[in-house]
Amino acid sequence: MSTEQALKTKITILPNGPLIVEGDFDIISPDGSTEMAQGKGKVALCRCGATQSKPFCDGSHSKIGFKD
Repeated sequence: MSTEQALKTKITILPNGPLIVEGDFDIISPDGSTEMAQGKGKVALCRCGATQSKPFCDGSHSKIGFKD
């Protein structure tokens, strides 16, 4: 596997749901703190705004009937 492939990050938009982010990435809060530091991972980020665990999805989109 090349270095470019190893560092690739993929974002998938789920219909009426969250953004799924996979790969090597950092999530930086507005205050500058790092939520997830360098490392391979997979997270679901909220698009509906109703989650109680921002910026992560907690499934609230299905409860509020979010449509993309």
